[in-house]
Amino acid sequence: MKKVLKVVGIIFLVLVVVALSSLFFLSRGLNEVLNLSINPLDLSVKEDGVYKGSYNFGRWSNEISVTVKDHKITDIEITDDMMIAKPEVTSELLQNVMAAQNTTVDLVSGATVSCKAYLKSIENALNN
Repeated sequence: MKKVLKVVGIIFLVLVVVALSSLFFLSRGLNEVLNLSINPLDLSVKEDGVYKGSYNFGRWSNEISVTVKDHKITDIEITDDMMIAKPEVTSELLQNVMAAQNTTVDLVSGATVSCKAYLKSIENALNN
């Protein structure tokens, strides 16, 4: 019986360590990305072409290609998505950017940090 309790105790300890490590990984850098400032775009100076941008910070790292034609964003493609992506969030945010033709859009509720990471990639693509 002592052996069984010892094994159960070790398993419990391992599960606690894994849970705490996962929590740390998932929340590391949360405030930095949450406080990230997103600047508006000036498409009037952009030539036609495909512009690549990225945002690199932990699990929110992503790469995006933005196609511009006649000073308008005509397509946004995620070429390397973040580690834990929600397609419905990504789709809604990119539709909002396309409709507004800018990064100054409302963020998708419940996905503020992910939205800011995508918007920063778009900004980096078009402002660099």
